[in-house]
Amino acid sequence: MPYQDLRLTVEASVAVVTLNRPARRNALSLQLMLELIDCFGEIERDRSIHSVILAAEGQVFSSGHDLSEMTGRTVSEYRRVFDVCATLMTRIQSIPQPVIAEVQGIATAAGCQLVATCDLAIAAEHAAFATPGVRIGLFCTTPMVALSRAIGRKRAMHMLLTGESISAPTAVEWGLINAAVPAVELRSATRKLAARVAEASSLTVAIGKQAYYAQIDLDQPKAYAYAKEVMTSNSLAADAQEGISAFLEKRVPCWSGE
Repeated sequence: MPYQDLRLTVEASVAVVTLNRPARRNALSLQLMLELIDCFGEIERDRSIHSVILAAEGQVFSSGHDLSEMTGRTVSEYRRVFDVCATLMTRIQSIPQPVIAEVQGIATAAGCQLVATCDLAIAAEHAAFATPGVRIGLFCTTPMVALSRAIGRKRAMHMLLTGESISAPTAVEWGLINAAVPAVELRSATRKLAARVAEASSLTVAIGKQAYYAQIDLDQPKAYAYAKEVMTSNSLAADAQEGISAFLEKRVPCWSGE
């Protein structure tokens, strides 16, 4: 379907989803979030797509929720915005393909949440990240969910309570993103990573991504109990048998996605 506030292109087995509201700092309006949910749903159903890049047009990755939609509304209208936001973040982590954030500029509030939610993230060295809601009387409570899981309690609380931004190198150190690169290298860096991910069996990657999020908040005995069952099932897959055989025979595997 045609989208108003985003673009979807496919480069070989990599889908590139681009936020396209540069005049509004790529603010996550209700419409944009619904379009993203639909777009990721389409990607999920396309077995030819093995990885996803989430990029943005303009100088800002995303400034968070569209504040023009956040005044004078009813409780049901506010709840609708945050329900849709939570659905979007869940959708990103539930689709089988890994999603890589390509952060070319500032990512604040729900924009920072978007980066923290993606499976992987690479940013330009000049990019910055913040959860400044406390400064305008609206605490970044939903961004807090993804942020605290990415960078830990004390660091998350520092960002949430002060509203101060952190640089891309600091974001790497804290675990919010995987790498910071010169701006001229950002596009090639994300595509290199996406292509590397896409080399593996799409079935194996999907199993691993689902298992990662299922076990991450379990205590260790439950995590191992879950993980060993997943790995047992994975061992029976045709791609697992093919991959092991290819390794032993010193040849390139031929994936079937089964």
